[in-house]
Amino acid sequence: MKQPAGWTLVEIAIVMVVISLLLGGVLKGQEILTNAKIKKIENDYNGVKVAIYLYQNRYAALPGDDGGAKMRFGEEITGGDGNRFINGVFDSTEDTDESRLFWSHLRSAELIAGEKSSTEQPLHAFQGIIGVSSETWGRSPFAIVGTFVAFTNISNKVALILETRSDDNDPYRGIIETDAMDGYDNPATVHNLYFGL
Repeated sequence: MKQPAGWTLVEIAIVMVVISLLLGGVLKGQEILTNAKIKKIENDYNGVKVAIYLYQNRYAALPGDDGGAKMRFGEEITGGDGNRFINGVFDSTEDTDESRLFWSHLRSAELIAGEKSSTEQPLHAFQGIIGVSSETWGRSPFAIVGTFVAFTNISNKVALILETRSDDNDPYRGIIETDAMDGYDNPATVHNLYFGL
């Protein structure tokens, strides 16, 4: 007599163990990738901060606001107005805004990589832009006073991790702030995060 075809309980258990091991590996891999990207955001912020301080130390001006940039770096580089304030919103699309000239000045000073005359804002690990400005972005009260570095397209999960690792767990106070009206409560929220200098 032929035995009916089918899976035994042992075979099903083995398949379940293999599936759970694969799933666990994939989830752990995603966690490792997310943590690496978060570390890259922190490194990007620190890199921009150091580049600003080096530029100020070397030229006694803020990059982007530097009125002597054309004389210092050549005719293709536009200078700022020299008022110690980086004008223009952090996510500006106007190449003449100081918030965009900022990148050209840092590239010209060879403090960041790229084409010297390019005002293009760099992308960060989560495919948003990195911007810099001294203009507040509309939420009141805005605790960050002065120049800040902004990162667009940051998920709620990532924002929470950055806030926990680097700040005070308050989305509206400290060196890291958000523009999300619901703070970190809504998991679907995508943030712009602002890091004070």
